[in-house]
Amino acid sequence: MLEDHTTTASSPTEWPTAYPQGYAVVDVETTGLARDDRIISAAVYRLDARGEVEDHWYTLVNPERDPGPVWIHGLTSDVLEGAPLFQEVAAEFAARLDGRVLVAHNAVFDWQMIAREYARAEREAPVRQRLCTIALSKELGLPLPNHKLESLAAHFGVVQQRAHHALDDARVLAEAFRPSLRAAAAGGVRLPLLECRPLTEWADRPSPAIGRQASGPGSGYGSYRPGSWRPSRKRPACPHPNPGRYEDGKSLKQGMRVAFSGDTSIERELLEDRAAEAGLHVATSLSRLTSLLVTNDPDSGTSKVVKARQFGTPVVDEAAFGQLLRDVEPADE
Repeated sequence: MLEDHTTTASSPTEWPTAYPQGYAVVDVETTGLARDDRIISAAVYRLDARGEVEDHWYTLVNPERDPGPVWIHGLTSDVLEGAPLFQEVAAEFAARLDGRVLVAHNAVFDWQMIAREYARAEREAPVRQRLCTIALSKELGLPLPNHKLESLAAHFGVVQQRAHHALDDARVLAEAFRPSLRAAAAGGVRLPLLECRPLTEWADRPSPAIGRQASGPGSGYGSYRPGSWRPSRKRPACPHPNPGRYEDGKSLKQGMRVAFSGDTSIERELLEDRAAEAGLHVATSLSRLTSLLVTNDPDSGTSKVVKARQFGTPVVDEAAFGQLLRDVEPADE
């Protein structure tokens, strides 16, 4: 089930001193896309500071439940039944990640799936920062028709052999990340690193046994709901009146309407909880009454970002918002 391979290679001589000292290029295949879905295979390519491959590792994982869309990942319940449980590979997986920046394509998904598996195992993944290759390709202005992995691979002439196979997807991404990293270094581009915080809130419920797999695409990716990752609940209404828009350089005030857009390093619901606990109104949409939009990608073109531009709504990133949450002024009652 486990594979390990080590290689050596040369790398350029000049390098930005502020860049990370190592990377773990990761891909995970899962039973679906929802919060309570499970990892069924994982691969890690460890790269040095300049993007050269040091070694790689791959494992299957028994999800202890239905494997989900077999027609996508090709991993049947028969194959996975003999695979190790996540808690049995957690230590080796952690050793591969330790001290490195996690690199993935749509990194927030891979990171959150990994973090949840470690939370289930009552452990923490040793990851402090992640880098999304989609965000990096945007920073570099790569002329891609879309942000699929296959498009990034084609741009750099990397040949995919087995799409949706964790080991091959990680290999492809590692080969595409290396020239991306070198281009960023040559151009003095600031890497789009985001903080990773471990997730610790988890409550399991009985799940369907492995072997009860779906028989075709009609069952849907992410249609299985065996457990719960922070049960959904309706927040009570904010008791404070809206004091208006946030002003740059000033403090937030209780009652301000705050909206969120895009990828956040802290689990979105946890971040929203912090805002609500501070006395802010967490808005699910953006209007002229919104006091502040929090986004790490102000150029993303999401509907909230577009509306924020139209309405002149102030925008801050997640780090700045975290600082503002430390000193929220009481409402004018």
